Amino acid sequence: MEIITHTINGEKIAEVISDNLVINNNQDGLELLVNLYYQDFDRIILHEKNIIPTFFDLKSGMAGEILQKFSTYNVCLSIVGDFSKYISNSLHDFIYESNKGRHISFVSSVSDAISKLSA
Repeated sequence: MEIITHTINGEKIAEVISDNLVINNNQDGLELLVNLYYQDFDRIILHEKNIIPTFFDLKSGMAGEILQKFSTYNVCLSIVGDFSKYISNSLHDFIYESNKGRHISFVSSVSDAISKLSA
């Protein structure tokens, strides 16, 4: 796993780069959050391909548990990917509502994530 730092308007944004899954379970999500938080990052970009597909099944509760921790720590997260492949209306509604807020966003490109996180 590699962390690329984007600095926009004096704000540090961590982009997590990996060829493997970074989040396999709730504990992985918490560890990633805490590790980056203690490196002075409060804005994180994570790629959908690095998150276990179970995360995107809202019935599993995984997304809710992990994303709640990001909100609790006041850390903004932008997940980059193609979410159209998921057929769940609930997930699409969740993405739509999340994108209205400040803390959690689902976007299609790193440049969109940087724009969202640096606003």
